Amino acid sequence: MRLLLLAAAGGAALAVASCATMSKDQCLAGAWGEVGYRDGSEGRPMSVLADHESACAEYGVAPDPVAYRSARADGLNGYCRWERGFEEGRNGDTYHGVCTPAQEDEFLPAYRDGQIVHAAEQALSSARSSVSSLGSRLEELDDKIRAKQAEARAEGLTDEQRGAIRDRIQEIRRERADTERDWHRAQDAVDEAEFGVRDVRRRFQGQYGPW
Repeated sequence: MRLLLLAAAGGAALAVASCATMSKDQCLAGAWGEVGYRDGSEGRPMSVLADHESACAEYGVAPDPVAYRSARADGLNGYCRWERGFEEGRNGDTYHGVCTPAQEDEFLPAYRDGQIVHAAEQALSSARSSVSSLGSRLEELDDKIRAKQAEARAEGLTDEQRGAIRDRIQEIRRERADTERDWHRAQDAVDEAEFGVRDVRRRFQGQYGPW
């Protein structure tokens, strides 16, 4: 029991450590300007400072909010640009509302365009995944049919046993036919998704450049 409790405690400690936003070395370094600039350049919300405070409290270190805020504002100036907005949207990253209204006039339209590209690329990835999954299933069903056909040729089987095997082969063939129809539909979805990706590239590459 004691070993179980120790293991549970160790697991909990690891879970807490994995959630910490700063390491011991980072906390002790006290480079709050660097931390603030990094958080700003990555578009993190101001609430992250409270997370840093919690992470560093264990080591008796408190953040310098003045240095952090000032450097974070500098980092946000680099983040809140249309180039970064498009990149964030295309990567599927979340915007935390960190830019000023004036900056959002530039950032948000590009971010929304990036989201359109992200959705198109995700649709293509999903369609291709379906084709691959269904193709694998077709191969599995073909293997099952061949195995059952070999089983039916075995010596010493009764007519009833052979009939049961033939019935099972028909069941597998029906499933294969359904799967093949799904596979063809998935192929059509790939074609449609590829068209969608080409379309958004035509729409946006002139404005945002190639990617």
